[in-house]
Amino acid sequence: MRLTDHTFIIPPEKVTGYLLKWRAKSDKSQFLAQAGFTLENPESLLQAIQKLVSENDAIHDLTNEFGEYYIVEGDLIGKNGISLGVMTIWIVKPPEQDIYRFVTLKPSRR
Repeated sequence: MRLTDHTFIIPPEKVTGYLLKWRAKSDKSQFLAQAGFTLENPESLLQAIQKLVSENDAIHDLTNEFGEYYIVEGDLIGKNGISLGVMTIWIVKPPEQDIYRFVTLKPSRR
């Protein structure tokens, strides 16, 4: 299933306040910077995530009290041409049956 067939939301603050901001614990900014994704160009990361979602299927991962989780795995391609294998995590919270909300991304397991 492709998320582009549904509503998917990537809050801008997840990109600027979490993914691209250096953090002492669970930092993702250093990993993403390898492909040129930085706080100076957060829109490029948003576009890369949207492209990844449009080209790869979402696979159901698990269901818990918070909702249903899905994984979309693929490559983020930076403006510098470097490709990063990532898995993105999405949640559908009840009762929102058709709204997929971005949770996080991390380096791919593949």
